[in-house]
Amino acid sequence: MNQPTQIIRPFAALRPAPQYADDVIAPPYDVLNTAEAKVLASGRPWSFLHVSKPEIDLAEAISPYDPAVYAKGEANLAAMVDGGILVRDSKPCYYLYQLVMGEHVQTGFVAAGSIKAYEAGRIRRHEFTRPDKEDDRVSQIKALNAQTGPVMVTHRANTTLSQISHKVSTETPDYRVTAHDGVEHTFWVIDDPETITSISHTFEAMQAIYIADGHHRSAAASRVAQQRGGGSENDDFLIVSFPHDQVRILDYNRVVKDLNGLSAEEFLNRIASDFRVSARDEPVRPAAPRSFGMYLDSQWYELELREKAPQNDPVAALDISLLSDRLLSPVLAIGDPRVDKRIDFIGGIRGLEELQRRVDKGQMAVAFSLYPTSLDDLMSVADAGEVMPPKSTWFEPKLADGMVSLVLD
Repeated sequence: MNQPTQIIRPFAALRPAPQYADDVIAPPYDVLNTAEAKVLASGRPWSFLHVSKPEIDLAEAISPYDPAVYAKGEANLAAMVDGGILVRDSKPCYYLYQLVMGEHVQTGFVAAGSIKAYEAGRIRRHEFTRPDKEDDRVSQIKALNAQTGPVMVTHRANTTLSQISHKVSTETPDYRVTAHDGVEHTFWVIDDPETITSISHTFEAMQAIYIADGHHRSAAASRVAQQRGGGSENDDFLIVSFPHDQVRILDYNRVVKDLNGLSAEEFLNRIASDFRVSARDEPVRPAAPRSFGMYLDSQWYELELREKAPQNDPVAALDISLLSDRLLSPVLAIGDPRVDKRIDFIGGIRGLEELQRRVDKGQMAVAFSLYPTSLDDLMSVADAGEVMPPKSTWFEPKLADGMVSLVLD
């Protein structure tokens, strides 16, 4: 009988030489535009932005999807390896990666996640992906022959892993870096054979682990493995797995450009059939599920759903689905939010002030604040083999690019 595919394995990471870690690490490629990346990388020749967003080193008019961009990323990565800025470990290891943002601390295991386990549903997903964004990551992985953008994964909190994490994190780290946004990134190498075996066996006993942030990187890694012929036990993608009780999801809010031809008074009357609408003097950050904040015509409101949420459908029961099904679609005629140009999305890290600013400036007509999606909801949707609506989760803090990379052997 064939043994099940190992869900994770140790690997020989490509990572900064400790003295260069501060020069290398950079924000994830997809949270900055080209202009922002160029400013952040200015005067920093070893910033990983030269690899993850290499268009910053080319003519301003070039498309970020031009083949020359991927070739430039490949050349920049090779220069960092040749210069000893990035060094590959001599043997497979696991790694511990800790993020500290203010009072929040989360500590996860860096590993090679199995593509076979991903395709079999043991590494579970909860979002659809966009082909154009997948194509970009496929081109980047193939050009670099490496996966440089770690996928944030979560596992159900486990006593054995917690004990290992605590023990390793009390030791001297291989490097600790405070990024430009104040988030502290700390990294330990786990090379003890017994500890490696314990980590592998503990993860292997889990029914599943869950992708939190990085669905496009995961899907692209799977496509690259297929294009390379597949079938290798080393067809993997780069993951960092955190216990579910440490991962933090922030609200992911909505703004809409117009009221679908309604006056403000008509709009309020229309939504009153499904929501109890109460004016508030302060910005409304929902304190519990099934309630929403709304900003309209210089006034904040609290919306409370009149009916109970569905009990037997994990997707329909999500706050984001309830808002869409009861208000955004029937009243404001918002279609597929992945392509509808009348709706935009604002991560909770930017605060309620950004919602109010967009409406006050006339860029948007109405804004909605939501209660954050829970990890339990995410895992329930993934366990059911379903997908969440787009822009359902915003994870903070985020993993850095350049901290660790997986070379495709």
